[in-house]
Amino acid sequence: MLGFVPLATALLALVPSAVEAQATAQQFVAPAPCPTCTSKNYAGKSNTTLPTPSRVKGHSFGRVIQIWLENTDYFVAGSSPTFQKLATQGITLSSYLSLTHPSEPNYIASFSGDFWGLADDNYYHVPENITTVVDLLEEKGISWATYQENMPRTAWAGDFSQSNYVTGANTSYTYYLRKHNPPIIHDVIANDTKRAARVRNFNDFAADIKANAIPQWVFITPNMVNDAHDTTIDYTSSWLEYFLEPLLKDSRFNSGSGTDGTLIILTFDENKNYNIKNNIFTLLLGTAVPKNLHGTVDSTIYSHYSTISTVEGNWGLNNLGRGDVNATLGNVFDFVAKKIGFKNTQVNNASQPLNNAYGVYNGPFNPSRWIPFTAPTQNVSRFGGHTLVKKGLNFGITKANQTPLNLTYATSPSAGLGNFTYTPYSFEHDHKHWPKGNVRAD
Repeated sequence: MLGFVPLATALLALVPSAVEAQATAQQFVAPAPCPTCTSKNYAGKSNTTLPTPSRVKGHSFGRVIQIWLENTDYFVAGSSPTFQKLATQGITLSSYLSLTHPSEPNYIASFSGDFWGLADDNYYHVPENITTVVDLLEEKGISWATYQENMPRTAWAGDFSQSNYVTGANTSYTYYLRKHNPPIIHDVIANDTKRAARVRNFNDFAADIKANAIPQWVFITPNMVNDAHDTTIDYTSSWLEYFLEPLLKDSRFNSGSGTDGTLIILTFDENKNYNIKNNIFTLLLGTAVPKNLHGTVDSTIYSHYSTISTVEGNWGLNNLGRGDVNATLGNVFDFVAKKIGFKNTQVNNASQPLNNAYGVYNGPFNPSRWIPFTAPTQNVSRFGGHTLVKKGLNFGITKANQTPLNLTYATSPSAGLGNFTYTPYSFEHDHKHWPKGNVRAD
């Protein structure tokens, strides 16, 4: 790492959040009586709970929970009193980077280790022969789930609008967007009924926590007002006080201690200002964070790929052979790296990438620089494992040997050749649920 520094020193550089003007201010309205309560404000009911998970021991933590917020510059989040208070309870990652713009490519990258050239928020799906972090987890018997606020039912395939519980007005509001749900974008999850049942809503979350059934790997997406997308950092701060602060004291959520403890990653998908470095305020919280590191700042460079590589290192998993093995953007969170004897790549501030470019990367989701889905980097062994690949992938097709094509005339650039595999949707994924065209770009 480049160094831990006291939190107070780092916060001196942050300006007051009053400079923010990212949305019309609203008064926070709690969507449920408590974070572990079911609510009529959520259209989806929970009829079942997940099975009580077995506990696979890790080197530094026994559970990891990611909570993703939206579209906020580093200094704006860091100037919030709520974020400052939370920072005293964990580690601030001052050089954590998003990967690109806008939202959807970052969510995808956190799950399959690549954003595939994507530079918009349209409806995409990643084919079944692309390996994801879930494949790595399930190899070791590690349980997982995602909890999506205001998703109407398990594995819902599209966006969802409902009555506006915040204003009480007799109008429809789109609280849930598919683009913020990484597992459902990947066919290897969406087309598997058993796996799709782990794509759950917040009423499911209430049921699972009461049944002590929260898995070991969890991805949480708040709705469009609670995540700051349609509101402000002050609104989201109020949501964190309502949702996260009580859960930090709840052993069913923030369980264990030390190497059996819970690591909570509180982060954002991207920053707001595309003209500056894509640096996002990120905290490591939970019972797995050593107490002597509470209130410190880690300046090691990390990115959304680090959420995969850290999980791989903690449980000794295989790898995706993609961004998770990138020498810099795939660094492992320092307190975990030290535990497993992994040496991170050090990059000084002047040499750090900006990661604010978009639309310039080759990939099957970029019609102006189209290449097919490519094979991963193979034979990479970071934590004693190997690169896990799916059947049906042409290993002769790599990023290095593909010349990008301009397919800007195509309406569905992903429907090309190469490694693309399409399987018709099943379960709840019939096409009547799929809206057309571009929806709610960031």
